[in-house]
This record gives sequence, structure tokens and C-alpha cells, in this order.
Amino acid sequence: MPTRRLAAATAAAAVSVLGLLPAATAQADTGGITGKAGAVVLRTDLDVSLLNKTVTAPLSVVLNDVRAPATASKTALSATVDGVDGGRPFSVLRADVATARAAADKQRAEGYSNLVNAQVHVPGLAAVPLITVEQVTSKAVCAVGKRPTAHSNLLGSVSVLGQKVTLRTSGTTTVDVPSLGQVRLDLSRTATTSRTAAATALNLRVSVNPLKLNVSEVEGQVTLARATCESPVAAAVEPSPSVGSQTKPQPKPEHLAETGGSSATPYLVAGGALLLAVGGGAVVLARRRRAAATDTDAS
Repeated sequence: MPTRRLAAATAAAAVSVLGLLPAATAQADTGGITGKAGAVVLRTDLDVSLLNKTVTAPLSVVLNDVRAPATASKTALSATVDGVDGGRPFSVLRADVATARAAADKQRAEGYSNLVNAQVHVPGLAAVPLITVEQVTSKAVCAVGKRPTAHSNLLGSVSVLGQKVTLRTSGTTTVDVPSLGQVRLDLSRTATTSRTAAATALNLRVSVNPLKLNVSEVEGQVTLARATCESPVAAAVEPSPSVGSQTKPQPKPEHLAETGGSSATPYLVAGGALLLAVGGGAVVLARRRRAAATDTDAS
């Protein structure tokens, strides 16, 4: 092979060897974990006592209860139960709009509930609503890297046991109606942590005993428009496998810079340097031979 070709090939081989040196370690996305969200329009946890508490029946009703990660939405407008009103169907809630939505993915989780023109009834008070509201909404949002938020809104008027009331923005409002009973209301209860949020538009603690006849007594809680969420877990970051030998890695020499080099790096560098030296020597030799040939021709 001519000397020039040998030098060029040697230099190219050296560059190729140096090109095999591993680059900086890359980052790999392992996926992350989807968040969680929930919403419910109505939830009751009541005990209904009949005939001076000789008969007790729980009244547990849930309307439009949805859960995510799978996106879910419900819009039922009424909730009816049997067996607590002389065996007849009893309507606990009626509304013009009753919506619950929940959605979650790996970046964001959100719960939302909305109730418009709603009336809640309890046994023994079929003619008088326990509570009437024009509109209540709750929303909870949890996103990766952000502080969770929770909000509830009450729009329009509220009536409790037939009386129009003004609710406090904080604390508890007590409505005591002679001959009917007592209802204690908490407005817009919200709670947040570093990863979760919850909002409840209205929470009622109910104690109803119409005319104190002990014919139908109701005790317990009623929740209107609740939304919750839990933040997704951010994707974990792991180093990708290094390129090169699959043998057990050896400790890196202390003098190596932290650039992602493996234990083979010194050998590859040495090999590249050797090939470069050989190539340089070949070039020098070629020049000397050319100069000698020129001197011979001149003589």
C-alpha cells in the first residue's frame, strides 16, 4: 500500500476509534403514575328511626359518584330509596342539574361537581325540604409540580327547613326550627396537602324530629357537591445502559472526568493515540523518501 494511503487509513482508523467513546449518560423516562380524582353530587349518612326508635333504618344514598383515573361523568337528576317511608319509594333529591366529573392522567387530576336548583328531603318531612339551594359547585385540581387547589362556590339563596338563611363563609351556621328540628351547616369546606385536595360545597349535620312525635326521627350528615384529587407521581429518571462491554464495570480511575466514560475508555484513548502516532510517522517517512528522490534526480 502507498505510504500516503497508509497514513490516511491509519488516521481514519484513529478517528473511528475515538468516535466509539461513550457519550454522556442519557436519561430514561419510566412512565410515572397516573393521578386520582373523584366527585359526588350527594351523599347521605343518616339514621332514620320510626315509631319511637322501635324501627331503625340507615339512609345511605350516593348520587353521581365518579372516580378516575379513567375519565368519568354522571348526570342523574334524582335519587330515590325504598323502605323508609311506609314502604313507598322516597325521593331524597331532585335537581335541574346534577353533574359530577373526574379525570386523571400522568400530568393532572381534576374532580368537579355541580348542583343547580336542588331540593333534599328526609323521611317525615315530605312536604318541607331539608335544604333548597340554587347552585353549588366544587372543584379540586392536582397537577405535577404544582400545589393542589380546592374551591367551592355557593351561588344564590339557601333555605333550610323552609326558612331562608344566610350562611357564614367560615364556621358553622345553625338553623333551629321549632317543631321540626335542627340543622347545622358548614359552607365551602376545603383542605389541601402537598399532593391532595378536597372541596365540599355544603356539609349538613341533621337532627330532625317533626313535632317531637318520635314517629320519624332523622340523625346524621348530608354532603352536597364534593370533589377530590391526588397528584400524579412524576416520572422517575434512571440512567440508560452504557454502550460497550457487558462485563462487570470496574471503578473509574479518580483522574477521569465525570463525562459518562466506562472502564474501557483509557484503552480506547490509548489505542487511538497509538494509531495517530503511527499515521504521523508514516507521513514523515513519506516526506523523507520524497526529498531523497528529489536529491537523487538533481545529482
